[in-house]
Amino acid sequence: MKKTARIVISSIVILGVVILLMTIIANILVKSKIEGFLNEDLPHTFVHSYDDLSVNSLDGSILLSNPSLILRNKEDEVQHTFIKAENLSISNISYWDYLVNHEIHIGRIKLKNPELLYYKHKKLKSIDSIKDTPEVPKPIKVDRLEIIGSRISIFDNEKDSINLFTKNVSLQVDQIEVTNHTLSEKIPFLHKNIKAHGDTLFVKANPYDNLETRDFSIKDGNIVFNDIRYYTKYSKAELSKIIPVERDHYDLGINSISMEQFDFGNRDTTFFAKSKKVILDAPSLNIYRDKLVADDESYKPLYSRSIRQIPFDLTVDSVKVSEGYLKYSERVEAENPAGYIDFKNFKADIANLSNTYKGSEKTEITITALFMKSAPIKVDWNFDVQDQQDQFVFKAHVSGLEADKLNPFTEPNLNVRLEGTADETYFTIDGNDDMGTSNLRIKYSDFKVSLLQKEKKKKNKFLSAIVNIFVSKDSDKEDDLYSEGKGEAKRNKTKSIFNLLWNSIKSALQDGIM
Repeated sequence: MKKTARIVISSIVILGVVILLMTIIANILVKSKIEGFLNEDLPHTFVHSYDDLSVNSLDGSILLSNPSLILRNKEDEVQHTFIKAENLSISNISYWDYLVNHEIHIGRIKLKNPELLYYKHKKLKSIDSIKDTPEVPKPIKVDRLEIIGSRISIFDNEKDSINLFTKNVSLQVDQIEVTNHTLSEKIPFLHKNIKAHGDTLFVKANPYDNLETRDFSIKDGNIVFNDIRYYTKYSKAELSKIIPVERDHYDLGINSISMEQFDFGNRDTTFFAKSKKVILDAPSLNIYRDKLVADDESYKPLYSRSIRQIPFDLTVDSVKVSEGYLKYSERVEAENPAGYIDFKNFKADIANLSNTYKGSEKTEITITALFMKSAPIKVDWNFDVQDQQDQFVFKAHVSGLEADKLNPFTEPNLNVRLEGTADETYFTIDGNDDMGTSNLRIKYSDFKVSLLQKEKKKKNKFLSAIVNIFVSKDSDKEDDLYSEGKGEAKRNKTKSIFNLLWNSIKSALQDGIM
């Protein structure tokens, strides 16, 4: 072997050994630095452990095996948050950006099979944490964050202690950026794309109601929830015993909810959420109210005010409800079952569901349904969310309503039995937060009202005869003419808008048929 070749080979071997030694030394130094940070620089409220820590300084990667982290209160050291995972890997750390651009730039952070347990009632609000906003020494950029197969449980101190539970949640977030500025926002980081999917989402919505969904997914700005159920966890009888004032008992099932082009974030320190279109597929809602429970005397805002007062910017261009069912039951007398009304084939289109529109943009609602299984009904409803007077216009057309179809509601609740047919009914209600003014046109025939004996539910012939003296049997002798009525109703602000609508219609009916 020539001398030059031997020198070249020797140089390569020596260089390789030097690089290997430098790499080993760098790995040791970096590992020592990380361990020092974990052991000395983390706040004492963070309790951590791991089985192994490996570092590869050549490709800028770090791997923690079986890491765990426990968070505890500063004041009493009670532990409230427990996090563990199979492993945590950090890869493609850019030394160039750290040294030249003065930022921490990470290619990917991957967390595999993490589990989070959070005991909300054990966490104390630290005075220091309220006053001080956390800071980062350098801006942090992460090209991709991946969380695979996570399981999350949040508890409170009540008997049914689970507030939130979900499993098999995988999440991918791209282009994350954390700065001292973003840390002061409600969402403490910037991001680009989000992808996620998971199973078995459970949320305790309030002390009485729960929300469940079979699975969900987020991809390309579109969100889908499947097999949703929102329900009162108590039976109707149990709920009536434990509530101090009346409230609705819910049982809602929806095949799916999809949100198209969904986005959220911070805009000028204000949180926003928006979607191009929200679709509810085949919702079925049963609402029951026990009127024997004490009245809730709190103020009930109209929908325009409720939307206006949402504490963030909401923009939903359109909402579509398809093939729905709605049943409302109300128990008025202890000896009677609940009366009900229902709407089949319920379809709705809502435009401009938002508190961000300015000028003349109004929320427009169009509804079609089959009322009491027989009468087609069409509703056009609009209001301006920004109108401080909460004015609205509610128009409806009901055709072919057989009066006896209302008896499941009127007999148990009003002790009234109806007969006859309302061939066509048109009404318009102009209202606001104080009152409603109604105009009604109705064509009906063979109309009769029977007042029932309260105990036996038999017809009270004498009182029924008296009432029918004042009720027109037909709208007019000519089949093509309508009776017209006008009315006014003062809004009871402890009741919902539907109470105002009903009282407005009732006032116009009394004027039109009596």
